[in-house]
Amino acid sequence: MPKMKTNRGAAKRFKTTGTGKIKRNKAFSSHILTKKSTKRKRNLRQSGLVDSSNAKAIKKILPYM
Repeated sequence: MPKMKTNRGAAKRFKTTGTGKIKRNKAFSSHILTKKSTKRKRNLRQSGLVDSSNAKAIKKILPYM
C-alpha cells in the first residue's frame, strides 16, 4: 500500500489544536478593507475553528495531520 498524499494547499491553511479540532484563518481580510469597520477587521485577525460538518472532509485530505 503506497503512502497517502497530503493536499499541500490544505496543509498550509489548517492546523490542529491540542484537543484535535481543526483551526483555520478567517476569510475576507486581505483587500477592500476601507469599507470594513475596525471592529470587523480586528475580529477577522483571530483564528476560528472548522465546523464539524466540514471537519471530516478536511481530515480526509490531510491524512497525517
